[in-house]
Amino acid sequence: MAGPAVGLWLFEHRSFQEIRASVLPWLETFCDPVEIEKSGDIAFRVREPAALEVHTLTATGAGMFFLSEDECIPAEDEDYSAFSPPPVQGLVLAAGVSGQVNHTLLGHLALAFACRLNALIDFDGVLGYPTPRDQTREVADLARARALVASLPGTVREITYDTGGGDRWIRHVGDQEFLSAWLQHPHFHLVK
Repeated sequence: MAGPAVGLWLFEHRSFQEIRASVLPWLETFCDPVEIEKSGDIAFRVREPAALEVHTLTATGAGMFFLSEDECIPAEDEDYSAFSPPPVQGLVLAAGVSGQVNHTLLGHLALAFACRLNALIDFDGVLGYPTPRDQTREVADLARARALVASLPGTVREITYDTGGGDRWIRHVGDQEFLSAWLQHPHFHLVK
């Protein structure tokens, strides 16, 4: 079973090879193994969580993580009007398996990558929203999710997109300050 994933939105285009070359030496300081897959994606396992300022967590039970280029950003069906300029490139940062240790490490990895690449974090869903969606509770659950997000510092925007069934739905995109606060929240988790 695949784990959670986040997107990283870049506002200045760089080749994926350039990004890969800039992050590989850094990853090798606290991850083992660090490999480039045939696809060009980076696969790595966190060896030392303390390098990510995670001092209360061991890497026991953590799976592999992956960094790849998101060829769908920018997307025609998404409303980027909250951003000036809109994102020009996206990356996907994903955990190979689920579990709290992987959610936590992925969150800290996303924060570190966002700082290094000057990126926003696309949470690929609505934070604090129960899944799967229960249509009978949708309005109340969405209101609670919005209140939770609004209670934290930093900036979060709701991005609308086509669901494929003719409907529109939202997902949260936030800045580094927001993710840093969300990582400290007792109900922290990423969307899966």
